[in-house]
Amino acid sequence: MAETMRDGIKLYRNGKYEGALTIFLGVPAGEPGNNLEIAYYVGLCYARLERYDDALLYLEQVVTADTDLARVYQCRMVLSVIYTLTGRTRLADFELRKLIEAGYESPQVFCSLGYVAFEHRNADEAMEWYQKALDIDANNSTALNGLGFVLADTGRDLTRALTMCKKAADDQPDNPAYLDSLGWVYYKLGLDVEAKAYTRRARDNAPENRVITEHLSEIMQSGRAPLL
Repeated sequence: MAETMRDGIKLYRNGKYEGALTIFLGVPAGEPGNNLEIAYYVGLCYARLERYDDALLYLEQVVTADTDLARVYQCRMVLSVIYTLTGRTRLADFELRKLIEAGYESPQVFCSLGYVAFEHRNADEAMEWYQKALDIDANNSTALNGLGFVLADTGRDLTRALTMCKKAADDQPDNPAYLDSLGWVYYKLGLDVEAKAYTRRARDNAPENRVITEHLSEIMQSGRAPLL
């Protein structure tokens, strides 16, 4: 079994998730600890393959029964991502708060909570979480972009929002979310040429993204930016 597991883990780490999954699913049941390790890797493989409902079945086994805290923390983070992607943000919030209760605080956790709070239309709470992330890492691009977007979207502080979103976009110039946020700040500032340019770049990099498409549509229909 040990050699088989090593083969599966090697495939997983090399990004060959289908092959790794086949190996892990073929490992016979054994000791409870070994079964949890298999569940851990099977869940991760399903998550990588975007088979989210299958991933949940295995990752939830790990967070409820495993004694390996590092593995539990990672699975809770993956669960929170899956729940967010599938629109189950209340469950995402639950997993993230469990991490904080366990003392696992990181910019990633705080940024995820910020995103979930804003999805629930709680801008004040979202800004608090993003600021907590920045208190740990002042250059965290996700936190800079998230807080900048919330500030712009709510009209709180457009100058600070622009500074933050520009810094995030400078760090990752092809990131569609960052380009969209920067375009949205420019739109809120009334700088429609810049708003259109950045939001179009964001749309080109993520043509299926509904939020970016809606932002671009609003900018183009505002009557301030000329249609090309």
